[in-house]
Amino acid sequence: MKKIFLFFAAVSVLFACDATHEDISNGGHISADQLRASSSVTVDKASNGKNGNVITCLTTAPVNAKWTLGGKDLLGNYAKKKMKVDRDEKGNYKDTEHKVYLTALCADGTLLKDSFVINCQDITDPLQKYYIYGEDPAAQPPFKPAAWNAACMRFSDNEGKFTDINGKEGFLPYLSDDVYWGFKTLIFDISEATADCAGRIMNGWWSARYDDDKDVHFTNGLWELPLTEAIAKDCARGNGGSGKDLDIMLTSGSCQINAVYYEE
Repeated sequence: MKKIFLFFAAVSVLFACDATHEDISNGGHISADQLRASSSVTVDKASNGKNGNVITCLTTAPVNAKWTLGGKDLLGNYAKKKMKVDRDEKGNYKDTEHKVYLTALCADGTLLKDSFVINCQDITDPLQKYYIYGEDPAAQPPFKPAAWNAACMRFSDNEGKFTDINGKEGFLPYLSDDVYWGFKTLIFDISEATADCAGRIMNGWWSARYDDDKDVHFTNGLWELPLTEAIAKDCARGNGGSGKDLDIMLTSGSCQINAVYYEE
């Protein structure tokens, strides 16, 4: 969603010291060898002993870090991320090599890059879904957010509401601090999206945007929104957050939101 240079332009101002999230600045830089020694990518094993399709990426280096797999970026510091490797064009993992990239920004502005080659041969246990909304479609029916109505997709169970497909009012719940500060990737199950469906990623106070000031285009299927340090600091309700609530607002077109969840 973000270009790499935009990420690193922003990341230098995101990290401030508080009681829960310490300033990771190391006053200088580490070497590429130190980054490599502090980082790893491990692959889950299937029951037959072959490599599975779920990997865990970890770095303990004192840097701002970003993992990238298959064009998807996962942000974090002291970053540990569990990811699922997608099937290849033939629908399998056999003898399919994947390259996982690690990009790090040191305190003095030095940019370091590394990569890890993995091989996935079989399907392991899928990542577990943790639903924010829509796990039970009867209790939490799909809804169609109205354009330019910031209440419809505000993650606050008392300051924003939508009308579901049954005509009843509903709320998206608060996101917990574990979700914000865990830098989870929110997954939106979207259907009935019109060709011009687009929206703004912001907070409920309209005080910041998290989409590089450019509306995001929504299509049918799964849309992913990685939660960043900037979002957590503005929107989390504790541990240093300002409690402004994450808010997704349609600015054109229409769509149906069936569920919101994250996987790990």
